[in-house]
Amino acid sequence: MDWGHALPVIFLALMGLSMLAYVVLDGYDLGVGLLLHRAGDADKDTMIASIGPFWDANETWLVLGVGILLIAFPKAHGMVLTALYLPVALMLVGLILRGVAFDFRVKAQDDHKPLWNFAFFAGSGLAAASQGWMLGRYITGFAPGWEFQLFAAVIALLLPAAYVLLGAGWLIMKTEGELQRAAVRWARIAWPPVVVGMGLISLATPLVSATVRERWFSMPEFIALLPIPLVTLAALVVARAALNSRQVLERLCWVPFAAVVAVFVLGGIGLAYSLFPYVVMDRLTIWDAASATESLVVIAIGCAITVPTIVGYTIFAYRVFWGKATALRYA
Repeated sequence: MDWGHALPVIFLALMGLSMLAYVVLDGYDLGVGLLLHRAGDADKDTMIASIGPFWDANETWLVLGVGILLIAFPKAHGMVLTALYLPVALMLVGLILRGVAFDFRVKAQDDHKPLWNFAFFAGSGLAAASQGWMLGRYITGFAPGWEFQLFAAVIALLLPAAYVLLGAGWLIMKTEGELQRAAVRWARIAWPPVVVGMGLISLATPLVSATVRERWFSMPEFIALLPIPLVTLAALVVARAALNSRQVLERLCWVPFAAVVAVFVLGGIGLAYSLFPYVVMDRLTIWDAASATESLVVIAIGCAITVPTIVGYTIFAYRVFWGKATALRYA
């Protein structure tokens, strides 16, 4: 395989890993934002503090993924952004609301603080639902028809629920006392709709996409791919078992979060298999959409510098600020 064929595959993999990192890392803090309205005022501060050192850095992965789409696959970027202009705009509005509310709520007077708490919650919900809608439309290749719109709407509801489960797992791991116990209750409530929703989506996806149906239900591919749904189901069962254990408040506090992360990773692997070699399902392959090979070589040099830097400071931030969260405070 020459560079003209290899580089688009490399950039597709890098873009996919970037988007998966964003979904997992920003997913838990979006989930925390969606849970904010359930907590008391003191616990709200602790919840915000648990994501404070990480949330803005987590969004760097979104910038990286979209940036790779723009410069490595410009034809696909135009097609995707044209089809998803409104949900992308709504997602950005939600992310802006979160950013503004995060800084203003701690300085606001008592009368105004509930407004900023609601803005953080609403921004999280808007961003999460928009991402779910975009994912649903992307999987179907932006096909017209009410059934495809309904499919996207279901994912727009499922993804925030999955974020809530992931966010509750983060709080179980990062907090103590009553808030930690409340997070366990929230995770138990979120678990059934996530499982049912994932089951429905798994059944519906082959119906709305002939390509997915052919790839997953042909032999011997079906046998080879069977471990993905089975391990996903096992991870969900492990998460539930941990939530039902008393040790989830102590030495097993990390298990629900890790199990839900495994579900997201397995979902990402399954989506990657379903899409490849398309960058827009059934419409545009990576080789059709890629920039010139000479341009990709230059872009690769930039990514060789940028990506390790992002990975490095992400690891450093999580290492420095690891441990149980305390109430948010500003010097």
